[in-house]
Amino acid sequence: MKTIIEPFRIKSVEPIRMTSRAEREEYLKRAHWNLFSLSARDVIIDLLTDSGTGAMSSEQWAAIMRGDESYAGSPSYYRFETAVREIYGIEHVIPTHQGRAAEHLLFQIYGGEGRVIPNNTHFDTTRANAEKSGATALDFPCAESLDTESDFPFKGNMDLEALRACLDSNGEAVPLVMVTMTNNAGGGQPVSLSNLKAVRKLCDQYEVPLFIDACRFAENAYLIKLSEAGQEGRELKDIALEIFSMADGCTMSAKKDGMVNIGGFIAVRDPDLARELRERLVVTEGFSTYGGMAGRDLDAVAQGLHEVLREDYQEYRHASITYVVDRLHQRGIPVVIPAGGHAVFIDAKRFYPKIPWSKFPGQALAIELYLEGGIRSCEIGSLMLGGTDEESGAAIPAARELVRLAIPRRTYTQSHMDYVVEVIESVWKGRDLIGGVEIVQAPRVLRHFTGQFRRLPNSRAPQAAHALPH
Repeated sequence: MKTIIEPFRIKSVEPIRMTSRAEREEYLKRAHWNLFSLSARDVIIDLLTDSGTGAMSSEQWAAIMRGDESYAGSPSYYRFETAVREIYGIEHVIPTHQGRAAEHLLFQIYGGEGRVIPNNTHFDTTRANAEKSGATALDFPCAESLDTESDFPFKGNMDLEALRACLDSNGEAVPLVMVTMTNNAGGGQPVSLSNLKAVRKLCDQYEVPLFIDACRFAENAYLIKLSEAGQEGRELKDIALEIFSMADGCTMSAKKDGMVNIGGFIAVRDPDLARELRERLVVTEGFSTYGGMAGRDLDAVAQGLHEVLREDYQEYRHASITYVVDRLHQRGIPVVIPAGGHAVFIDAKRFYPKIPWSKFPGQALAIELYLEGGIRSCEIGSLMLGGTDEESGAAIPAARELVRLAIPRRTYTQSHMDYVVEVIESVWKGRDLIGGVEIVQAPRVLRHFTGQFRRLPNSRAPQAAHALPH
């Protein structure tokens, strides 16, 4: 059949509180124009993140009831450990309360002053944990990723020549190489098996371990099956095993492809490294068989890791995102194509070509989507990922100015997605009236989470048509 239906039935519902534009304007004004500072009850469609925001299955809720809360050696931990070993093929499994805790542990060991961490593209907390340790986080996305309009299927790939040059010039200062799958900051785009094999070959040549940021590994495996030559007939679990066979370890936010509301882990092959990670874990997260997670959550993750590899689920997941991307693209609205694994990405630079990167076109667009239709999204551009030149202190733009509409798993229906398309189209029609955004105050690290902003008027727009509150 041409119609791909949700491979589940809805068993419980949560009401959405509908708001007016006037109410939303007041809410954002109080939140200093930062969508992270909004109350969730004031959001109609919440696409801020897909991290921990999805719906769990009946089998996961049943697993929660099996959860055992013993402090040490809980049966829930062993079920969790078995699931990770089966799916990832990595022996030593250390639970953490979420992915950034796993990153924190990793960079406590591999980070430090003078060290250099290459990645296809670090996401926000990965970069923050690396740089907090004193290391320098470098991004080497493939050249194709910069063209949001091309249909190249693996825009998440690493730039191999840039990685080689980094390994050549930095030598022992590079303690590991990371690959983020899918490449979230680059539009949720997948990494191909062939590219990962080439990265592994370089790591072997320079005797550097390879770690994978694996939070969307199943979506990446599905996109490999969909688009990489020779992979179309394979089981997703087999593709996933091949992915991790090339890694010395991985960090995982189970709030994404673990299909749960909280949880994560770090998995490694080296027993000595595992022992050191466990020793550090006890200080900040908890004992090594719970690591900051409740036993019930360990059981829910174990179940979710199997469910996320179901073919019918991944087919529906990708179809629901492609549905929105295709309709926006058909209307001439600039989106990242092809559709990625977990979100719709709007190219804010092309949406608002007259707003300079220094005035954060992505944040301006995210604000308009909320005002117009109560949709909460997330800027992934120079506000989140921009840097600062160490010598001059000058601001450095991000490679892309994007707005991410992350689709929570098993949460919204097609009619919700039709509404999202309608709101975006309405904002697109009024794009010439919008000015940029400036920072009023913000922390140095992860400023998008808690910063305060100000909307700027568009001097080209008629004043009466653009009376913006400040």
